Amino acid sequence: MFPQLHQFTDLALVLLRLMVAIVFVESGWNTLKDPAGRAKDVGLSRSVTVLLGAAEVLGGLGVALGILIQIAAAGLILINLGAVQKKIFVWRTGFWGQAQAGWSYDLLLVVMSFVVLTTGGGRFVVWG
Repeated sequence: MFPQLHQFTDLALVLLRLMVAIVFVESGWNTLKDPAGRAKDVGLSRSVTVLLGAAEVLGGLGVALGILIQIAAAGLILINLGAVQKKIFVWRTGFWGQAQAGWSYDLLLVVMSFVVLTTGGGRFVVWG
């Protein structure tokens, strides 16, 4: 309907990448600041929590900067699929959630990361 907007595809992908990166870097950084507290909150060991926090930070930076972007996006997808699995089957949280956050947010990040994975992040990448 609006073919003239196709010229902005790469800009749209950069903005999508930056949004994904902001969310994951912030989440990972907060995890790394207090790994014991975060481990208790999510029911994982401290070492696994540190690994996930570091993966979130590195994956987010990779997506933002366009460095190994498809590997970074695939890793972020796996992390969020793990969060969705935990919220559905362990915590029994609904899509929107009630007392705890639902898994709609996590699924949205899976889809956003999938777009990055399948497009390679667009034209503006450093080392894809």
